[in-house]
Amino acid sequence: MPELPEVEVVRRGLERWVAGRVVADVEVLHPRAVRRHLAGGEDFAARLKGHRIGVARRRGKYLWLPLADTDASVLGHLGMSGQLLVQPEDAPDEKHLRIRVRFQDEAGTELRFVDQRTFGGLSLHDNTPDGLPDVIAHIARDPLDPEFDDEAFFVALRLKRTTVKRALLDQSLISGVGNIYADEALWRARLHYDRPTATLNRPKAAELLGHARDVMNAALAVGGTSFDSLYVNVNGESGYFDRSLDAYGREGEPCRRCGTAMRRRAWMNRSSYFCPKCQRVPRAAS
Repeated sequence: MPELPEVEVVRRGLERWVAGRVVADVEVLHPRAVRRHLAGGEDFAARLKGHRIGVARRRGKYLWLPLADTDASVLGHLGMSGQLLVQPEDAPDEKHLRIRVRFQDEAGTELRFVDQRTFGGLSLHDNTPDGLPDVIAHIARDPLDPEFDDEAFFVALRLKRTTVKRALLDQSLISGVGNIYADEALWRARLHYDRPTATLNRPKAAELLGHARDVMNAALAVGGTSFDSLYVNVNGESGYFDRSLDAYGREGEPCRRCGTAMRRRAWMNRSSYFCPKCQRVPRAAS
């Protein structure tokens, strides 16, 4: 699933190519793409028609398009393979095209939602007073948000009584960090993924948070991380941060810091990558 850098790259593309445009019509080509819009595809299309799209917004991994003249937003959930593409109107349809949004202007482009595995989708939701779709009001701010509270994050870490990687993936505590960037931040901080959060002092927690910010900013600078053709920006281009990963996906390769072979362990239906020398296993998890 795309993480904060990948979603932010898509958000910036939507801000450039879609913001301010008025919807002419919407075509829902697969019902699963609007399954989170409980009123169905016809209602989804009818409620968007004639409305102006505002500037795309994001919180963590969640992306939404405000409707400038209403108190509602279109929430985009990319899932494992969802893509929001800005394509010429005469471009051939993608094989897995699920939703098409046409606009009233003469720019010659349309917005397409393409999703091979149909885990993602679009849905319309009322906004909270803060301008968030109501279904994601519980999602915490992400570490690149100017209003993220570092001290509150440290306090919450100590109170969670969990392990550090579980905390990083807890979207009610800190949003936007997924499996890839958690492993990268932990490697940079020399922390094992099973380290109890109660053992982190304030300087170590601040260091970890700083590394999470650094690695996601670095990924943003090169368009995010693409391991296959499923994650692309709105113009269909892949990101290149996979070439700079220090931990994730490097099982058996030498640690870039000490040369020890990197390891992979199954973890919560995912994989965790770490250096057994730089990121020592906590005693309780040994």
